Amino acid sequence: MSEIRLYVTTTESKAEEILDLLSAVFGEEDFAIGTTEIDEKKDIWEASIYMMAEDEAEVQSRVEDALKASFPDARLEREVIPEIDWVVKSLEGLKPVRAGRFLVHGSHDRDKVRSGDIAIEIDAGQAFGTGHHGTTAGCLEVIDSVVRSRPVRNALDLGTGSGVLAIAVRKLRNIPVLATDIDPIATKVAAENVRRNGIASGIVTRTAPGFHSTAFSDHGPFDLIIANILARPLIRMAPKLATHLAPGGSVILSGILAAQRWKVIAAYSGARLRHVRTIWRNGWVTIHLDRP
Repeated sequence: MSEIRLYVTTTESKAEEILDLLSAVFGEEDFAIGTTEIDEKKDIWEASIYMMAEDEAEVQSRVEDALKASFPDARLEREVIPEIDWVVKSLEGLKPVRAGRFLVHGSHDRDKVRSGDIAIEIDAGQAFGTGHHGTTAGCLEVIDSVVRSRPVRNALDLGTGSGVLAIAVRKLRNIPVLATDIDPIATKVAAENVRRNGIASGIVTRTAPGFHSTAFSDHGPFDLIIANILARPLIRMAPKLATHLAPGGSVILSGILAAQRWKVIAAYSGARLRHVRTIWRNGWVTIHLDRP
């Protein structure tokens, strides 16, 4: 069955207002809601809600009713999300990746696991983050360092993608981990990867738009927050992310080009977090901050 995206094209500020409005209307229902930048210079954004085809008529009616009062001129558009089976894209030809004590590998490379490795098996899937990208590998390296050196009682993997970072934390420590993503396909894939790696409990996967979901207050505050997203959304979410960090907690940020690192650090310094260190991998950086 096809997935449908209903969206409004507008400005950044209005997209955020529409996001808040739709989040209030749909609450904890299983619909992903989010905003996407289309053209930075022209300030063109889209506010979207995703659903399966069978729910489209009801959701469209509720969205139109919600927009009517505050956004009477908003034009609701529709996109059918292509049904592409990304799982058929194999990782063959990609070598296992080592980061800290972790070895991220595909099912075809199980024989590469050595004694002492913390192995995470991730095959090509429908969500970003196999460990082969510099941002994911950088996060794994810093996770290993942070969890070994600091007390961590619970963790948040924000924008979980394949679930690899949540799995890494859980394999290091027997602690609860919340793994969230704006994309319901990503959360489904993450849950599948959690099971594939033999983790029967301890990781909760949720589809959640930004920090609008109650999942964050229900499971937090967190001693460790990992967000491997992109620099611009990381900068925007700095104040809200900081409110969910426990005293003495750590934040690991990635998806950041080296040239963007100072803007990200400045945003989180403004949220009263302290820069601990930055590591580089393949032109990308991973930043570790904490709350003193």
